[in-house]
Amino acid sequence: MIILKSREEVEKLRAANRIVAETMQRLKEAIADGVTTLELDRIAEEHIRKRGAAPAFPTVPGYNHTLCVSINEEVVHGIPGKRMLKDGDIVSIDCGVVLDGFFGDHAWTFPVGKVSDEAKRLLAAGEQALNRGTAASVADNRLHDISAAIESAAKETGFAVVREYVGHGIGRQLHEDPQVPNFGTPGTGMKLRRGLVLALEPMLNAGTYEVTVLPDGWTVVTKDNKLSVHFEHVVAIMENGPEVLSTL
Repeated sequence: MIILKSREEVEKLRAANRIVAETMQRLKEAIADGVTTLELDRIAEEHIRKRGAAPAFPTVPGYNHTLCVSINEEVVHGIPGKRMLKDGDIVSIDCGVVLDGFFGDHAWTFPVGKVSDEAKRLLAAGEQALNRGTAASVADNRLHDISAAIESAAKETGFAVVREYVGHGIGRQLHEDPQVPNFGTPGTGMKLRRGLVLALEPMLNAGTYEVTVLPDGWTVVTKDNKLSVHFEHVVAIMENGPEVLSTL
């Protein structure tokens, strides 16, 4: 079921997403060689609770952390632990909060120290794909106009979009309808309407689009062990165009 949000509800979503954006800024400042993914998780939970919100991901059955932290060939859903970041890594951080019954969700991929030229190109392509998808999030466009915009940005740079994992609606639930694929045919899918709020989350791989899940049941990795990036913003489709809610 598609749930359109009122302006008041969009503002509540903005408040939740702002906390996620603040948290991500603190994590960006903490990323360094030798920092563990569990330390990042602690930093995130501390800030979220200090702001009067709660981590959202523990509302997903079986998941007990504030963040998903995915390194290098890990695509999404990496579990925080004792692993240390190393100079040359890229690290994708996905964070969610719930505030006054409304959810925020935001992901970004960061370089750790000096990274390879391929990693730099992949990071730039992932951010560009998110920007293209956001620009296509306009009332009266079609859902797959967003998908096609993301896919075209990846293809132009020679990278592949992950097909098995998608963006989604968001509101009083972390995951709502509709699903937002990162590939598609322009002019197809549901018509976009004012008040629709979407979490766009392109995932781009340096090699094949194919992925697999590790034995922990959560961590998704590229099948060829090549690098992957993940970027996500919550975007509200409003009268004057798309509004990015997960920003400072």
